[in-house]
Amino acid sequence: MPRVTSDAAAYIGQRIADRRRQLALTQDQVAASSGIDSSNIRAYETGRATPSIHSLTRIAEALNCEPGSLLEGLTSDLFAVAEHDGRRREA
Repeated sequence: MPRVTSDAAAYIGQRIADRRRQLALTQDQVAASSGIDSSNIRAYETGRATPSIHSLTRIAEALNCEPGSLLEGLTSDLFAVAEHDGRRREA
């Protein structure tokens, strides 16, 4: 598995981490408030995973912000995947 799944995952994760730090919360506190396992919060913040809409909404509630604020500035080109990234077989 790639270390960062996409630039979009890294971007969203950074937005989550920035907001969490702004509120002086730990990852464990966000996990407890959102009902999401702390290992998933860590994976989101480091860009190793992309949260679902449901998870993003729960995280936003825990961070006392709108889900859209965690996506602000996100563009479709950040979702681009390398032509050969080890997840697809070449023809």
